Amino acid sequence: MIDYYDVNFNFMSSISPLSKATYDKLYAIAELKEFKAKTKLVNIGEVSKKLYLINKGVLRSYLIMENGKELTKSLFTTVEFFASFTSMLTKKPSEFIYETLTDCHIYEINYKAFMKLCNTNSEVLKFYSRYLEFLFMAGERMFIEISTMNAKERYLKLKERIPNIDQLTPQYQIASYLNITPVQLSRIRSKLY
Repeated sequence: MIDYYDVNFNFMSSISPLSKATYDKLYAIAELKEFKAKTKLVNIGEVSKKLYLINKGVLRSYLIMENGKELTKSLFTTVEFFASFTSMLTKKPSEFIYETLTDCHIYEINYKAFMKLCNTNSEVLKFYSRYLEFLFMAGERMFIEISTMNAKERYLKLKERIPNIDQLTPQYQIASYLNITPVQLSRIRSKLY
């Protein structure tokens, strides 16, 4: 298995400077696990208690409408944090499912242990604050993309971020993430290729 220690340190330090000593404290409360494709890390109705850092693979968060239709909210790939933040912060059941699309290597971090570090270590607290700011800005950026880009542009942007997405996940999941129908996605692909 790949040692992600330095990769994750560089990623986290790019968000907010961390000393090796502080990073080692974070690393000590994280557990690297391997998950097979289609594993649900958080399910609808569960209260989420963990933060995750994906090191290998692709994962999505989605909800299921009353009519059974799945709506993909987010796609996560290598070296990204994810969590059902609303569930963790409110201690209420998650409204989203977090499911691996491929085999994944993911660090799990107990949220209570993480918050304990936040309360005792200013570097960890600053990192957490900066990461929440990053998430806020990413949400705004996503809203702008959905509002101003056409479906083809959104698809190309996704392909730029995850070049092999077409081989990793079914077309309907990609279409759901792009907020289009699978038929529209098929037309976009046929015109491009």
